[in-house]
Amino acid sequence: MFGKILQSFKGRNATHRQSGDKTLGLITDWHCHILPGVDDGLQSMEEALEVLSKYEALGIAEVWLTPHIMEDIPNTTSGLRQRFAELAAAYSGSVVLRLAAENMLDNLFEERLATGDLLPIGGDGSHLLVETSYYNPPIDFDGALQRIRQKGFFPLLAHPERYVYMGRDDYKRLKAQGVKFQLNLPSLVGGYGEEVRKKAEWLLRNGYYNVAATDLHRLTVLSRLRPLENFPNEL
Repeated sequence: MFGKILQSFKGRNATHRQSGDKTLGLITDWHCHILPGVDDGLQSMEEALEVLSKYEALGIAEVWLTPHIMEDIPNTTSGLRQRFAELAAAYSGSVVLRLAAENMLDNLFEERLATGDLLPIGGDGSHLLVETSYYNPPIDFDGALQRIRQKGFFPLLAHPERYVYMGRDDYKRLKAQGVKFQLNLPSLVGGYGEEVRKKAEWLLRNGYYNVAATDLHRLTVLSRLRPLENFPNEL
């Protein structure tokens, strides 16, 4: 199955569907920065509504809005919920909106994990979408993952293919610990460079990914994505 998925992305000059053509094969977008004005993603309500309209045309039925929470962007749970309510009130389309967060594994995350001040992801609220620095692992990475599990959550690692410090042995170790992986679709079309593309293809080919996402920060990303076929896309 994963060979078929990978084949649809091969060939850098191959013809691929643009954002107005049929679908991306993505029913749920598990990670994006559409919630406006809260991080480095979309900034206006008008932009957010335009993107959601594009999602409808692409056949995306559900989207998890996952704004950053980190020491440099210390969004509060209450503030994000208020902004989410504003977007939900302004949007009248068919895409189901869900709120979670992309949590940097830093000191702020440790504080909020300890108090339970979190925005989990998944239908049953049993997962936390987490990320690290692209260049260095967090201090006590394994300990942080263990503390997440002790709080009753499963770690869902955002875009593992993008972490420069991770190699195949790291991915194997994390999978053995029960960490789930989220694919960024732009990775498969060279959106973050050739090395990231190669890592994403290897992870995909070997069945590491659980869910896929656009990680959309700007509308233009949709025009570059190729269709994802037969991907399980479930936590």
